[in-house]
Amino acid sequence: MGNPYITPGRVRAALNTLNLRPSRDLGQNFLIDAQVLQQIVAAAALTPEDVVIEVGPGLGALTYELVQHAGKVYAIELDRRLAARLRDEFRAAANLEVVQADVLRVDPATLVGAAPYKVVANLPYQITSAALRHFLEAVPAPQLMVVMVQREVAERIVAQPPDMSVLAHAVQFYAEPSIVARVPAEAFLPAPKVDSAVLRLVRRPQPPVAVDDVDAFFRTIKAGFLQARKKLANALPGGLAGLGLRVDKEAVVHALVAAGVDPNRRAETLTLQEWARVHAALGPLLAGARAS
Repeated sequence: MGNPYITPGRVRAALNTLNLRPSRDLGQNFLIDAQVLQQIVAAAALTPEDVVIEVGPGLGALTYELVQHAGKVYAIELDRRLAARLRDEFRAAANLEVVQADVLRVDPATLVGAAPYKVVANLPYQITSAALRHFLEAVPAPQLMVVMVQREVAERIVAQPPDMSVLAHAVQFYAEPSIVARVPAEAFLPAPKVDSAVLRLVRRPQPPVAVDDVDAFFRTIKAGFLQARKKLANALPGGLAGLGLRVDKEAVVHALVAAGVDPNRRAETLTLQEWARVHAALGPLLAGARAS
């Protein structure tokens, strides 16, 4: 039997029954392409032993597939009407628990305890970065994430130097990302204004660089990108000042040279390893800046 939640007619009928107009603010674009669903499920490599957290299940098209393949599924839905409908539609699915909540306020540990789990979701676009960070920094973090995101965002996440961004560094610090499939806007109802992509994130056993303070490390990276068009010799002092840390340009240049990074380079050309060396070299300067 095919997925009964995937056809445009059924999606429209369900929305009419709920008297629900898809909300752009909530990122409510409903998938109507069965092939894309299969690509998501295949990328997640689900087994009957798997515990899965789904974000934004909507009308249940992906949920239907997840409960067929996984041992336990937690579907987190913000919209009360959709959450109630999901509970009714899947009342026979003993391995599904619908959680009506804002996913950014849900600690995964309250659902899965210390058990390994995967996140499989068609993420609402406006919370993509926040949701990725929420799970990647969680304890425990998912061993695997397979998520639908805007194509442009997916391409930024998998980028390599010289096309890095703060988001690419933030994700690649925790996981190895790859694009599984590119998805046209027509695969959704209503069709968004942008194409999408299925992104697969495999959790790293440990970060690729060792840093003394992860938050401070990312503040250093963010400082470099605040004025990304400038060379690091100029961008870093200005970026640090924007974060309330005043460091002399000459001292920054000395720190960059000590880290083996040409001060004339730009932020998007640095690797995580180079940023780790820059952060270590800047450490004493930043401590002094905070103290002052």
